[in-house]
Amino acid sequence: MKIKEIVDALERFAPLPLQDGFDNAGMQIGLTEAEATGALLCLDVTEEVVDEAIETGCNLIVSHHPLIFKGVKSITGKDYVERCIMKAIANGIVIYSAHTNLDNARGGVNFKMAEKLGLKDVRVLEPKEWKDGEAGAGVTGVLERPETETGFLTRLKETFGAGCLKHGRLTGRTIQKVALCGGSGAFLMGKAQEEGADVFVTGEVKYHDYFYYDGALLVAEIGHYESEQYTKEIFYSIIRDMFPGLDIRMTRVNTNPIKYL
Repeated sequence: MKIKEIVDALERFAPLPLQDGFDNAGMQIGLTEAEATGALLCLDVTEEVVDEAIETGCNLIVSHHPLIFKGVKSITGKDYVERCIMKAIANGIVIYSAHTNLDNARGGVNFKMAEKLGLKDVRVLEPKEWKDGEAGAGVTGVLERPETETGFLTRLKETFGAGCLKHGRLTGRTIQKVALCGGSGAFLMGKAQEEGADVFVTGEVKYHDYFYYDGALLVAEIGHYESEQYTKEIFYSIIRDMFPGLDIRMTRVNTNPIKYL
């Protein structure tokens, strides 16, 4: 099949109009009329990931974070973005990214996080007007059984393999209603409180945001990469269901640039 067919399948699941205004989701590099030899799935495109695509014979890389986010005014190899562009073009590799459109899609990043935590009655936290059904930022859901704050936080850390879990002051309440948003989701903390959530889980929170919700909402910060790492599973399911004969691989490279001592 042509790469265009794979891109079409991804965009049916997460249409590009769902992306936020600041984003640059969609085609990054290459020609979609090429025949697909394999798809390599990742969170971030790095030089190691492009090398892996070359080694495994995959001429399509599907990433969550766009490789080209800001304008590129020259391609001289001065940084990893330019080197990835040069290497991908030289080796005939197409790069496609589904970013905030996948965040906002039903069944996307936040729904996958909710699935990993075993949440029920999952709903969009901040809906967008969308003609084809429910879409928007973040989700809420309920645990099958209430959990203690420390019990939930411990399970959260284990589920997402967080090297360091940051959280606000414990409130003394049990956890049942959970609000969450992958990546940098702190902008939804107020909405989570309005919706009566016991805890808000996201990848990144600014220092002063903890003060605003101290005692009112338990805030848990698990890391940007950690919160979105299972995005690869979404890509895998979409492509496998439509093209079961294609060689589909999840990258072996841990692209998290943050390390823990």
